[in-house]
Amino acid sequence: MTKHRILMIFGSLLLLLLFIFPLWNITLEAPQYPTPLGMDIYIGKFEDMHPHDIKNINLMNHYVGMKYIPETIPEFKIFPPVIIVMGILGVLIGFKANYKWYLRWFVLMTLLGIAGMYDFYLWEHNYGHNLDPKAIMKFTNPDGSIMGFQPPLFGSKDILNFRAHSYPRLGAFGMFVGMFLTFIAYLVGKKNQKVNYK
Repeated sequence: MTKHRILMIFGSLLLLLLFIFPLWNITLEAPQYPTPLGMDIYIGKFEDMHPHDIKNINLMNHYVGMKYIPETIPEFKIFPPVIIVMGILGVLIGFKANYKWYLRWFVLMTLLGIAGMYDFYLWEHNYGHNLDPKAIMKFTNPDGSIMGFQPPLFGSKDILNFRAHSYPRLGAFGMFVGMFLTFIAYLVGKKNQKVNYK
């Protein structure tokens, strides 16, 4: 089997790491919490970083009118089948298709990744801004507008006395490496085609 086909197949299979390792993590640091609160976001569920973290985050957020973090969201039903289909499709392309299909797979996977990140941003925005007007505590910005509590999409951000961190985890890195390998597979296949043509 040629090198570019092996790269395409192996890169596609790395997507399956999303079913084992978390995709993303959000952590909240504050003086009153010696051990930071956090949650890992898997492809199909939310999970405590430490025991009862999500419960404690929900209790804390309730005071400012934020919704509870649900046990599940509609995306958790969509993402796993999409990843399985893309993984199987990538393997089939690696075995059977022309190297040009590697690039098409890569572009499609990139678009799906961008759509997933945008959906995650929308969820965070709704979670941090759609506040209960009857909340016990209300905070406003210097201009008088209602303060939002949206965690960052990527990076760190101060929210009142909390420092919120949002970063990818091993599942996401596996996906990124896999996608990179499929792009390398395309370049190698293209180079081999030129050599064979000559």
